[in-house]
Amino acid sequence: MEQLDAKKKAVKKPLKKTTNPFFRFLAFLVTVALVLGAVFLVVNRDIFNLDGLRRWFAYRSIRRSDTGQADSFSYDGGSSSSFASLNGGLLVCANNSIRRYDGSGTVYFNEPVSMENPVVDCTDSAALVYDAGGTNLSLLYGEESYFTLSLEEGGRILSARLNDAGWMTVTTQESGYKGVVTIYNDQQEPVMRVNLSSRFVTDAILSQDCQTVALATAGISDAAYESRLDFYDINHSADDPEPDNTLSLGDQVCLDLRWTDDGIWVLGDSTLSLVSGSGALKCKYVFSGRYLKNFTLDGDGYAVLLLGKYRAGSEAQLVVINTAGEASAALTVNEQIFALSAAGRYIAVLRSGNLEIYTSSLDLYRTLETTQGARQVLQRADGSTMLINANTAHLYVPN
Repeated sequence: MEQLDAKKKAVKKPLKKTTNPFFRFLAFLVTVALVLGAVFLVVNRDIFNLDGLRRWFAYRSIRRSDTGQADSFSYDGGSSSSFASLNGGLLVCANNSIRRYDGSGTVYFNEPVSMENPVVDCTDSAALVYDAGGTNLSLLYGEESYFTLSLEEGGRILSARLNDAGWMTVTTQESGYKGVVTIYNDQQEPVMRVNLSSRFVTDAILSQDCQTVALATAGISDAAYESRLDFYDINHSADDPEPDNTLSLGDQVCLDLRWTDDGIWVLGDSTLSLVSGSGALKCKYVFSGRYLKNFTLDGDGYAVLLLGKYRAGSEAQLVVINTAGEASAALTVNEQIFALSAAGRYIAVLRSGNLEIYTSSLDLYRTLETTQGARQVLQRADGSTMLINANTAHLYVPN
């Protein structure tokens, strides 16, 4: 026992560490600076954000003016061409060619085509170009044409869509049917075909997981016009024309479709609906007698509509519709809107004298007073914008 007591006495207690007051004060100042910096970034998130940093890295090699505009460059095709952003450049789809330009006007891709009404559908890395009402289609990856399709005599392409997985949905009108939809996988192999004789097919879109295709069809039900979304499982038997699920859209004319993680945005002539992948109506926004003047479904979690009380005239309202089917923001405009485009969280509104870029809450992000006669605009998710007039285009990169 005495030995144990001796050992306890021999064990020294650890010295209590003392912190230098200067270091405590310095740590306090660092903490306060971090908190204030975080608050500043939250308050000014529309001005100072990661998109500005991305733009700096992406476009640092492009010479720009003090206002953020790059030098304009000439493009071949004219303003009647179809335009899209692809791989950071401008894709111009004209009657006789498909060209991709970078931000300074260098041509990286040039393919001769013959199309009367070229239409383009793009993902981040690929583009699907087809002749609406014609027979030709081209799929572009990188700097080359990866796949081409030409229908046999008597057929014509009504629409074609490309999803992020690289699968294509091609809607055609062919002899003996009111509508035909063919699904191609990412190897451009046909994996499914739906032939309809009872209803017309105006459009079709494939889910991002490539398991379900939704067809916009039109026909007569109870002696009245009816538009529908018809859903088919990708493994649906080709011998069975009946859909797995249907959703009636009433007397709406289906103008456009977009399938996102939130569901399918279905734009009609008097309503905008959000539909689940299984065919259930999630919500609907009614235009309430107003006319649809312009729109874009390309926003991240929202759609943008330009609605006017009258068909003619410039007075209208810009409305942002969220995934609950509600108008989350609205802005009254009293001058002509030449073009409307959205990407990510940004909305580009091209007026007669200037370009205005808004956030999805319709807070003004940037204004460009000189547009060099632009009549079309392509907004990008990083906040940059491509402005296009009759024969030239130029990139605007907000500072």
